[in-house]
Amino acid sequence: MGNREDLLAGAKKCLIERGWGRTTVRDIAAAAGVSHAAIGYHFGSRDALLTQALVEAVDEMGETLAGQSPGDRPEDRWEALIDSFTTHRALWVAQLEAAVQAQHSPEVRERLADGQRQGREGLGGSVPLALLSGLMLQWLVDPEHAPSAADVVAELRSLAKGL
Repeated sequence: MGNREDLLAGAKKCLIERGWGRTTVRDIAAAAGVSHAAIGYHFGSRDALLTQALVEAVDEMGETLAGQSPGDRPEDRWEALIDSFTTHRALWVAQLEAAVQAQHSPEVRERLADGQRQGREGLGGSVPLALLSGLMLQWLVDPEHAPSAADVVAELRSLAKGL
């Protein structure tokens, strides 16, 4: 691997281990085995590197989930997503931290907005994306009382009947 790839791998590692807010340029450089200057040379800034690393890590998680072939039932698809809140918890937390950072960085905001557009396409619209975001928050904050996939599908069916 070259410095660019090493930096991306190091940044992904730091996102998982330390989160967005606690990852420093020094952390990334140490994890990648390169100098601090390499971050600026290859990415321009820490935030640009972390954003690229987050996008790639989320894409990798999506490929992993898609490869698990959850089945055709809606419950199966929602269960796979909900399970990822536990199996990929650090990555979901890093996404939340990045969303907060995006309020101060147009570059981060645009990259995350692009990811949301892709998420809407992949999930079938804005409502499933909003549901996923809300479920993620519930599972990260209070997993013992967060809804299961069966709960989600049952409540959606109930709402649909009311429409």
